[in-house]
Amino acid sequence: MQEQILIQSKIEKGDFTRGGEVSSSLKDILRKLGVPSDTSRRVTIVTYELEMNIIIHSLGGEITVLISSEQIKVIAEDQGPGIPDVEQAFQPGYSTADDFVRGMGFGAGMGLNNVKHYSDQLTVETGQGKKSKFIASVYF
Repeated sequence: MQEQILIQSKIEKGDFTRGGEVSSSLKDILRKLGVPSDTSRRVTIVTYELEMNIIIHSLGGEITVLISSEQIKVIAEDQGPGIPDVEQAFQPGYSTADDFVRGMGFGAGMGLNNVKHYSDQLTVETGQGKKSKFIASVYF
């Protein structure tokens, strides 16, 4: 089975009212496709964390979710400003979220750590002042 697009959605900076819609829609799609619940749970966690990362930290972006017979791939691309220290960004508890975001209950510094934990394979392309691209795969 060749890769097929399950979801392709624009994510707006600061759009907390729609935050989580992509991962919620994906969960419904995966259930209808009969994807095992453990795989579905892992993919929706990864998608949610990347979705919120775009909303909180970027200038906006897009999430695309692809499925094949072997894996589900979540691609999150944003318009910047990039991550200056990727290794540090993946440390549990590290966050650059501002007080407003923290006041809403986000920005605890576990998002990228969760993405790494629940992905079987993860590729990150970013840098200070650059766009960021995350490709997270979960295998069946």
